[in-house]
Amino acid sequence: MTLREALAQAAVQGLERIDAQLLLLHVLGRAGSDRGWLIAHDDEPLPPAAKDAFTDLCRRRGGGEPLAYLTGRKEFFGLPLQVDARVLVPRPDTETLVEWALELVAPVQAPRVIDLGTGSGAIALAIQSARPDARVEAVDRSTGALAVAQANAQRLGLPVHFRQADWLQGAGRYDLVVSNPPYVREHDEHLPGLRHEPLSALVAGSDGLDDLRAIVAAAPAHLAPGGWLLLEHGWDQPAAVEALLRDAGFSALSNRKDLGGITRCSGGQWPERR
Repeated sequence: MTLREALAQAAVQGLERIDAQLLLLHVLGRAGSDRGWLIAHDDEPLPPAAKDAFTDLCRRRGGGEPLAYLTGRKEFFGLPLQVDARVLVPRPDTETLVEWALELVAPVQAPRVIDLGTGSGAIALAIQSARPDARVEAVDRSTGALAVAQANAQRLGLPVHFRQADWLQGAGRYDLVVSNPPYVREHDEHLPGLRHEPLSALVAGSDGLDDLRAIVAAAPAHLAPGGWLLLEHGWDQPAAVEALLRDAGFSALSNRKDLGGITRCSGGQWPERR
């Protein structure tokens, strides 16, 4: 079987061409950026061991398993992260949260930042990479997630401090608190399509707001005067999150849209004086 024939077989199975190409490059030990090489060498034979591995990965991808879990890699904010089923796959829309965070801490020297529910470490590592002077802390309640995040930090050489905690438990005081917490309703119709990812990192009660409520309630005690709280949330939750922030005493309430034009992040500033 040639590389061309292997891709044709994957297409018959219903896989998108780019997914099949990335899986084929993975079993061949080549980078995902080598798609041009794959096209130029599509008449080469696929080694038997690689063929078996490719067939298995195509079957798993056809069953809905995320591509990032199958290759073990996902790029986020220009950083090559390693991921597995212990963490959510970082989404491009979450880069909106990072961009906003970096805007807010731009005028702050050595900003103190904490990322709540860090998962793979994507947000914390992106901020640390862009602001080497920042003192970035990241927490997660999952030991498995922390292992993934710490391995990413070590491989990338980024000095984020990780610890196990439930949101702001045991935290200090910060210029910025940022989080992409669980915000899916427990009976949401989209959950079956996310069955391969950790449920605890997705679901937050009957209305999807349980963890957002907890973070907003706790944040004032951990923000420096003038500090910001930024939160990612669901497409239909901006008004609810804004109400939580307003009721907690935050000011300068604002939001940001994701790549699809959906309001995905909301935030507020803790007043300089109370």
